[in-house]
Amino acid sequence: MAAFAELLQAKNLAAEAFQNHEFSVCFRVDLNKADKENGSRMIGPYWNRARPAEWNRASRPLPGDAPATGWEVCWRSNGVAMNVSIAEEFAAELAAVGDNQELEHALLLMSNRLGFDHFALTLEPRPNRHDAGEILLHDYPDEWAKVYIGFDLAGRDPVRRACDKSFIGFAWDAIAALVPLTRGDRQMLAVGRECGLGNGYTVPRHLPGLVRGSCTFVVGPSRDLPTANLPLTELIGAIALSRALGLSGFAPEPELPRLSDRQRECVLWVARGKTAAETALILDISIETVIQHLKLARERYEVHCKQSLILAAMFDGLIGFGDVFRIDSPSLH
Repeated sequence: MAAFAELLQAKNLAAEAFQNHEFSVCFRVDLNKADKENGSRMIGPYWNRARPAEWNRASRPLPGDAPATGWEVCWRSNGVAMNVSIAEEFAAELAAVGDNQELEHALLLMSNRLGFDHFALTLEPRPNRHDAGEILLHDYPDEWAKVYIGFDLAGRDPVRRACDKSFIGFAWDAIAALVPLTRGDRQMLAVGRECGLGNGYTVPRHLPGLVRGSCTFVVGPSRDLPTANLPLTELIGAIALSRALGLSGFAPEPELPRLSDRQRECVLWVARGKTAAETALILDISIETVIQHLKLARERYEVHCKQSLILAAMFDGLIGFGDVFRIDSPSLH
């Protein structure tokens, strides 16, 4: 059968390509009714009809005149999850997503495919963006959603705080290494487990002055994280957040910086703990000029105290933590 010969050749090429990454590969072929053999054939390490649950898979149809209706390639990683094809497939699916409902459906399918039980994606615009609201997509248990919203737990959520402390995704059982966990934090995580949320993996993303967001995948309390799939989960989460941003309307505003260079300098030195008099001495200008610059800066941000002014400037990206605390740049030597 020509189709089987082609598939066998493809399987051998795939196995050779994946061998450096410790992949096992097999193919399953669904036969047409016209074929006398019943069911399907496996080409690879597993010849039985059933596909092992922990194996990843991708399916494709065959041409209508082929002796089989379609094929399925299955693979398993023994330590290295480099399923780039899945990420490419997911990215292609998201390119066709037209609204949040379709994105939610795509995330539901992908979370199950990655070996998780639940997902949640959130995007929050900066506080002074009055033209956009928060985006929240999830399939968390209803019981937990009611508790989280009813008791307004967002402001106390340790996962949200940990997002501000990590460049990359992190597992929930490692949150204590990112932020201090209070007794209330531990109680919140315990209630989540009681409601059906065990360990999770959260991918954070921030655009200063625009939006912050995260994409989380969670397993049930009795299950372990699919650790082999976490690198792929990181990539999938980033792709999903990027698409959500495109659907959200949180487009960057084409506006000039809110502060002048001199106003920014005054805000920066105040953020470093200097008084108006000390800032005037450093910048070689009068105290009255410093006070006026800070007053105009507060008016531009529509805030009424220096603490809010500093936060607004940091959120806009005009000053950063490295500027305030004078974090040295890495040496090139």
